[in-house]
Amino acid sequence: MKKKTMITVLLAAALSFTGCGAGADQTSVDTPPTKTEESTVVSPESSVSETVAAEPPIQTPLQTTNAFPLPTAAEDAGIYVEPIPNLSDNFIRGMDVSSILAEEKSGVKYYSADGKEQDVFTTMAEAGVNYARIRIWNDPFDENGNGYGGGNNDLATAIALGKRATENGMKVCIDFHYSDFWADPSKQMCPKAWVDFSLEEKSNALYEFTKDSLTQLLENGVDVCMVQVGNETNNGMAGETQIPNIAKLMSSGSKAIREVAESYNKDIQVALHYTNANDYDGLDSILYKLSSFQVDYDIFALSYYPYWHGTFENLQKVMANIQDKYGKKTLIAETAYCYTTEDTDGSGNSVSEADLIDAYGATVQSQSTALRDVCATANDAGALGVFYWEGAWITVGDVNADNSPIWEEFGSGWASSYAAAYDPNDAGKYYGGCSWDNQALFDATGKPLESLNTFKWLKYGTNAEPAIDMINVPTVTCNIGSDVEMPETVDVVYNNRALNASMPVEWYEEMVLNIDTSKVGTYEITGRVLDEKSGSDNQTETFCVVNVERLNYVSNPSFEDSDTSMWKVSYEGDKNPTDFQKKETDAHSGEYSFHFWSESDMSFNIEQEFKDLESGTYELKACFQGGDIDESAQMELYANINETTVSDPFTAQGYANWQEPTISSIKVTDGTLKIGIHIQCGAKGWGTIDDFTLHKID
Repeated sequence: MKKKTMITVLLAAALSFTGCGAGADQTSVDTPPTKTEESTVVSPESSVSETVAAEPPIQTPLQTTNAFPLPTAAEDAGIYVEPIPNLSDNFIRGMDVSSILAEEKSGVKYYSADGKEQDVFTTMAEAGVNYARIRIWNDPFDENGNGYGGGNNDLATAIALGKRATENGMKVCIDFHYSDFWADPSKQMCPKAWVDFSLEEKSNALYEFTKDSLTQLLENGVDVCMVQVGNETNNGMAGETQIPNIAKLMSSGSKAIREVAESYNKDIQVALHYTNANDYDGLDSILYKLSSFQVDYDIFALSYYPYWHGTFENLQKVMANIQDKYGKKTLIAETAYCYTTEDTDGSGNSVSEADLIDAYGATVQSQSTALRDVCATANDAGALGVFYWEGAWITVGDVNADNSPIWEEFGSGWASSYAAAYDPNDAGKYYGGCSWDNQALFDATGKPLESLNTFKWLKYGTNAEPAIDMINVPTVTCNIGSDVEMPETVDVVYNNRALNASMPVEWYEEMVLNIDTSKVGTYEITGRVLDEKSGSDNQTETFCVVNVERLNYVSNPSFEDSDTSMWKVSYEGDKNPTDFQKKETDAHSGEYSFHFWSESDMSFNIEQEFKDLESGTYELKACFQGGDIDESAQMELYANINETTVSDPFTAQGYANWQEPTISSIKVTDGTLKIGIHIQCGAKGWGTIDDFTLHKID
């Protein structure tokens, strides 16, 4: 999963699952990850069988452990967590921890809930985290040993992180990207060492790299109980984009994992990881192809971010299909939500105010509620559990300083400049700090947010006094020259969502009176809400956005809505020469426009009727492009008022040469008006009509 700054394209995510047991010595945090022979691929000569084993039976999930006892009843807390009563103690409460070593090398310190400096893995274990997910890149360094960033996650780093997770009672999921840097749906770049390999050589190399890496992890005492063969492989893996080739590579990785697991007498689950959980049909197609090529795996894992990947209902449907139709276990490999929209490290955020969804605000409470709701959805769907993505990837240095030297030296930003040679089109343009800091479960100083404890509170919930979490901000649109009508109530969202209600609001009169409705403008009006749920003396401030603008009275003016019933289309002849066309290059705005073409002469009208307009003066406009229409054609924008028609003729000026016929001073006295366009032209004339506007100008 690649998380980039606000100036970059938002990219998607990664994966994980449950496990077994082992112990190990602590690896020094001060020892930097090194570029070792073990972390690079071996010779491709060794052969790997191309035969894929028959589909294995579904295995029973292994037991998870908790280093610290989980609660046995609801606990008092500052945030409210709704209980999930039927949740198993073995439910995966996971966290991707891949950036932690680079963060610590950059000077970040982590603390316990009571403010004492403490190993972050201990803090997470205390909060109920029972599984750690760690990515591995083949060789995330340039020829001079400079790290690409994003944690510089080679094998040595994974071993160091995995040992600490194991010592704190966590199982470990290893996430092989099979790339030297970020792999995601937009790119699956081949490791440098494999670029010139044939498919057979690459398959052998992937087998050896997987087997060697997993062996070293286990030999170092890392309790690996799940392994991802690839990361968000919707569109490829290790430079391959054809399904047969991807399936061959996946089978090689799975074969290596099965062999190591057998030699160590250890149950290690094989997971495949995909994103776009909102795409039911696309994922079903992938599952069918994996089955057709007999790829051996246990878990089909999904990235699911509620602000990117659709509804919980659709997620449940997708997971049910995976389990019922294909017999595979499911897992939420990644999820996250923000606790603030502030940029705490000066490098921009992947998720901002515009990404927030109605059910959750940018608060610690909403972050907790979002995590709890994802877990509840996964549990209801029979999934193994949920991993939170990079909850400890926080600010390094000072938000007001240039932190690029720290990011460059220790790899704690999402990409360093050294990655440019390997990934010139992405990291080479946008390298910088972390864009995930506002979605971490630790604040910018390293202290755990109370939302981190959501993991341990999932089953029994918490006791918390009713409190407002957020107030949905209303927006009022006022036409120029009209009176502003402020809302009488606002929707209040509580920490306990069962208490949500519409409540009376009192707007500050002076601010309302200062709204100038004679011209276009935007105003933010403050008001007071009486919080009836938590005491009559508790008044909470809120605000309303008032937009003064010229209202467009035309319904579906650009034809973007599928309901076009408000438009009446009439034509002469047996065949309708028109259609509502989806073709962005032919639209004035959006994707749709009203299109016409015919092999014979044509005459048609498209019109809309109004019956309750305010009395006043209006202006009508529309946009038109067209061609192959001779000068004898009749084309006009018209308005019909009280059986009197006024019009503005126009001509075709060729492709993308948009005309804007306009009728001003349309006097409406009884609320009724009919508007439209009439076109009569010869055979094979063509054109599109778009963006009607009807404004009240007086």
